[in-house]
Amino acid sequence: MQGAYNWAENLDKTFEDHGFCKSRTDPQIHSRVYGDKFTLISTWTDNILGVSSTAKGEKLAKSQLSASYKIKDLGEAKLILGMHIDRDPIIGNITLFQRAYYECMLKRFNLENSLPKSTPLPPGLILMAEDCPNMPEEVNKMKSTLYQEALGSLIWLQVTTRPNILYAVTLLSHFAHNLGKSHWTALKHILAYIKGMMNYGIMYKADSKLNPIGYVDSNFADCKNTHYSHFHCGWRTSIMRK
Repeated sequence: MQGAYNWAENLDKTFEDHGFCKSRTDPQIHSRVYGDKFTLISTWTDNILGVSSTAKGEKLAKSQLSASYKIKDLGEAKLILGMHIDRDPIIGNITLFQRAYYECMLKRFNLENSLPKSTPLPPGLILMAEDCPNMPEEVNKMKSTLYQEALGSLIWLQVTTRPNILYAVTLLSHFAHNLGKSHWTALKHILAYIKGMMNYGIMYKADSKLNPIGYVDSNFADCKNTHYSHFHCGWRTSIMRK
């Protein structure tokens, strides 16, 4: 563990010396602005994925890192953390796909032959805390399901290529400590929805700006369990079919 700590500290110092700032929310992200050149770098142990707004910015970052460490340039990234990267060489759009991850996930939870759904959750579905079991034998029976494992898989998807399932996953996370049959059924519905969109990914458009938009539901007591409204945050990205 000490070796990993020392390496991370050394890497942070190297980025700092080259004018990079570490993200306050994710210590693995470093960014730098030189005039009109914006460079963003993400690290996983000793693996680096970087992007720059200009070719000069990319070349500068690579030359500085190669002066500090022995590096191997693998060229444009095509696969990272299970995500396939497609680029439009003319327009510049970037689309991320995770079909292989979808297939493995559905197979793991025995839903590869399920009927695809068109929505993350059934329209009008209301999940209540009262749906959680009270009897010990019923609690133990529901604990034997793969609810938490499936929920974890979906949480990974919502932060990578499927932000459109965020609300559904957040709602079902409330019942992970003591789920009922209705909660398990609803979670399998999300998985069936994923199956119906196996060939879809998320597109980041070259001509689009990152403009977060926040809003709340018009029904401020929509959540029957807490009577709080739900807060949503959206970005200008698109779910696209491959």
